[in-house]
Amino acid sequence: MTTIKELKNVDPFTLEIVKDSLVAIGEEMFHTLARTSMSPVIYEVLDYASGLTDAKGQLLTQGNGVTGFIGMLTFMVKETLKKFGNEGDLNPGDIIIINDSYAGGGSHLSDVGFVMPIFADGELVAFAANKAHWTDVGGKDPGSFSNDATEIYQEGLQFPCVKLYEEGRLNQAIIDMIQANVRFPDLSLGDLWAQVAAIRTGDKRVRELCEKNGTETVKAAIENYLDHGEQMARKELAKLPKGEFFAKDYVDDDGFGNGPFHVQVKVTITDDKFICDFRGSHPQVPGPVNVTYTGLVSAVRTVFLAVTNPSQDVNDGVFRPLEIITDPASILSAERPAPVSVYWEAMQGGADVVMQALAPHLPDRLPAGQLLSVCAVTLSGNHHVNGEPFLIVEPSAGGWGAAQGQDGARGQFCIGDGETYNVPVEVAETRYGVMIDEYSLKTDGMGAGEYIGGAGVIRSYRAMTDKQMVSATFGRNKFHPWGLNGGEKGSPNEFIIEKKEGTTDGPFGMYPRYPLNKGDVVKLMTATGGGYGDPLKRPSGQVAKDVKNGYMTVAQAKEKYGVLVNSETFEVEGITEKREN
Repeated sequence: MTTIKELKNVDPFTLEIVKDSLVAIGEEMFHTLARTSMSPVIYEVLDYASGLTDAKGQLLTQGNGVTGFIGMLTFMVKETLKKFGNEGDLNPGDIIIINDSYAGGGSHLSDVGFVMPIFADGELVAFAANKAHWTDVGGKDPGSFSNDATEIYQEGLQFPCVKLYEEGRLNQAIIDMIQANVRFPDLSLGDLWAQVAAIRTGDKRVRELCEKNGTETVKAAIENYLDHGEQMARKELAKLPKGEFFAKDYVDDDGFGNGPFHVQVKVTITDDKFICDFRGSHPQVPGPVNVTYTGLVSAVRTVFLAVTNPSQDVNDGVFRPLEIITDPASILSAERPAPVSVYWEAMQGGADVVMQALAPHLPDRLPAGQLLSVCAVTLSGNHHVNGEPFLIVEPSAGGWGAAQGQDGARGQFCIGDGETYNVPVEVAETRYGVMIDEYSLKTDGMGAGEYIGGAGVIRSYRAMTDKQMVSATFGRNKFHPWGLNGGEKGSPNEFIIEKKEGTTDGPFGMYPRYPLNKGDVVKLMTATGGGYGDPLKRPSGQVAKDVKNGYMTVAQAKEKYGVLVNSETFEVEGITEKREN
């Protein structure tokens, strides 16, 4: 039989064709899941990821809605190999379900993963895997990710890497358990079948690829692809500044009045290593803002890609130079049974301090601080037309920081959410018992700089029935997005409740199960990003345009930028002594 070593000399055209085929398989799996899922949080928001790994669990290709899942598929597969590592434990037709936050899952229990071994010529050659946010997985609160949970057992069903299918035979007991324990079984089970369809698509396509090109050729192409990813990463690593870089910031609180909790990092860049040492960060906390090590790794991988080669195809070879160190049982590497429902607060905090440490030295690659938090909301109640129960589960868009040569992006999702979306207004008002009174940019004029921070957004839900309930987690509420190179900080994430009788409650950063009656409005307001550079260096004509566009007021133009703008014509009338000096 031909060996992989001998196939090192396979012509580069074949290697490239097989590599592109693997990437295409990942994309097909991704679109299959979107088109067959039942929940808006998947098919509209794209809160999921899918891809392939090799037989060792090394990531080959991943289609992402959520960038925060980069790495989690790898850990899911490696946990599967750890549990079913003996010969004969894994067989064609097996499908494993896993959402264990500590052993392979990496996020919260709502993100349910599936893993399928792929065999060709009687040999394990790869795995298909995906991970998607279910509308509900049980637990004490609708939507399952509870922002006042005190232990993992309150957060929903746990699937500890068990077989949903064994050699193609369904384990009906698991289906029965899900149906009996989730609030919207049609949605959750519908998404389950969609995930099964997606990974079976990956299984079929990889086997077809092996039949067409030969299994050993495919294995050789996989090894070549991983090695090429490493070579590309090391080439870019060589261009980065060398040395040690430090940053420290805070997670606001844990929902119980505890905090703030410090998160710190020392980034060491050498000729062949990119080391992020988070030791000294706060120990795990009573509330659910903790993240496990797997989640932290995924977050840091996102920043690593940003500073090396963000357009590169993602595989585990790319991350071979990356090393991540934490203390055990810290807020960044939580251990059972610490709650992790709103894990993104610590997860994004970990990514953000790496950005803070490096941004002053890489202004062409990293911006100032952004909204950071997923700013997640769950809103439940009964529909005003059909009386059926409904549940909104979605993230919120906000502002990104400015960077060298450009203003911050407006109305985008945080670094961990990536290319996700809101549920469209028309869909929300049809499916849910709410009206959306407002969806607009939040133009508060914060994030001043030569380049201004991107505006956050305002999204207001009006309850159309009594006895609705909203839970929201808006971190970055007390410690605002940071400015860069003389730019000013941005504004906070927060939300308020406007009662139908005219009173207002809030603002809040985190609140569990706030009761809403018909006519009450929950007004969600996300952060404006940090600014870049001295505000007095922003061209006066551009400041006038900013006033005309509503990004800042006439008073802010004068106070922060030293520019006098006519409030009627929006033309520059002059500059202040502050600007001249």
